Formats: sequence, structure tokens, C-alpha cells
Amino acid sequence: MAENRKRIRIATAGDNCMDIYDEAGKAFPGGNPVNVAVYAARLGAETAYVGPVGTDDYGKQMIAAIRGKGVDVSHMKILPGATAVTHVKLADGDRILGEYEEGVMADFRLDDADIEFLAGYDMVVTGLWGTIEDELFRLRERGVLVAYDFATRPYDPAAVKAIAHVDYGFFADDEKTDEELQGELTALQEKGPKVMVVTRGGKGSMAYDGARFYYGGIVPCEVVDTMGAGDSFIAGFLYAVCEGKGIAEAMAAGAANSSVTIGYVGAW
Repeated sequence: MAENRKRIRIATAGDNCMDIYDEAGKAFPGGNPVNVAVYAARLGAETAYVGPVGTDDYGKQMIAAIRGKGVDVSHMKILPGATAVTHVKLADGDRILGEYEEGVMADFRLDDADIEFLAGYDMVVTGLWGTIEDELFRLRERGVLVAYDFATRPYDPAAVKAIAHVDYGFFADDEKTDEELQGELTALQEKGPKVMVVTRGGKGSMAYDGARFYYGGIVPCEVVDTMGAGDSFIAGFLYAVCEGKGIAEAMAAGAANSSVTIGYVGAW
């Protein structure tokens, strides 16, 4: 008899943006929560994304692209104005983020219907530019696991507001030493998360759960574009967590998922 496995359901909420490669004259849909939803769907999860786009052509392109990846877009909002954009350059495969134009993201907040919808999922993922840090406590009150990407700024005012309501936290830092990051992981984990994880590019990753530190490696591969590498790590990690796997296995799953993403241009 075939094993009857529970379907993993991961929702994401917050920012989206068009990543515009000005030198190449190309634009790709992206944004931290959007990327995580797409990458989790790639792994087999049932996913949804809640967030706003503008009334411009980029907004139409964004909705169509996300829907095309099998992500539920039924609670996306179309607001008067421009869809958010980020200007990007590539240097030897490494993406360099330039000017960010926030557009309609500036006015986005979760409403009661959004909270009700998101509460039906196993986990909700958001991040630093998601503008929903003030609503995270409402999800936790409903018993939903919350994951948050602090990007490279875990002490940003939005991050400071969010951290007490986060179960799994992530940030990126490829410059500090192991000892420095151990101290930082400890300090951040003590503020609320069950687990804090730092991604370190080619140096792999580290995690702390309040009891011990974990160290994860990378999957060697050809690097074409690092856009989305961290988001795909997060998706792989959280999918593994929802499967009931331990932290070390989740870190390995994150690295494997990231290695797929950096093999092509654009987030997805």
C-alpha cells in the first residue's frame, strides 16, 4: 500500500518586486516571499502568496508569473499605482542590488480576511520588506508557525518588531567569523525564535536552536546568477522542517535547493 503523506502547505506574505536587469534589458518577477512560495511549490508544497501589485503592466506580469508556477494568488491585491521594482546588475555571476522603488508596497497591510486565509496554512513566511511585522502576532495567536527573513539587517526597526513573533529566523552574513556569528545567533535566538539560521554564501550556513550550533555546507555547482539563492535555501529548509526533519537535514535540503536556483539567470 502506498504511503499516505500529508500535503505540506506553506503560505507567504509581504513584498514582491520586478528585478530589472537594466544592462541586459530584462525583467524578472521576484521578491523574498514570492520566491519562497515558488521554490516551495517546486519542492511539492501547496503554496499561496498574499501581497500587492500595481495597476501597471508589471503587476499583470507578476500575477501571471506567480500563478504559472502553481502558487495560489487568490488573495493578491491590485492597488492604484506602480508595482515595486529593484534594479539589478550582474558581476561575475554575483547579483548587485541597486535602487529599490517601493511603489504600492508602501501601503500594504494584512486585513482580517488575509489573516483568516493565512491561518489555514501550516506556516507563513515573510521578511524584512514585507511591511507586516505588526500583524505577525495575530498569526501566532492562531497557532501558525511564522518564518522571517531578516536579510542582512537583523537589527532593522522592522526586524526588532518582528523577532518576538518568529519561530524560524534567517539572515545573511558572509563576512563575520564563526565566533562572531555564534554570538549573534545566540543573541537573536534568545529574543524569541526557536531556531536562528545565518546563510554565508560559499561558506555554507550556521544555525542555533538554544541548545547547540549546527554547521551546513554547500552543494558545489556552476554559479550563473546568485539571485534567489538565499530564498531557495529558506524554502528548502522550511519544507524539510514541515516534513518533520531535524535542523541538520533541513540545512542540507536548503543547500540543495539553492544549488538549483543559482544555475540560471533570474530568481525563477
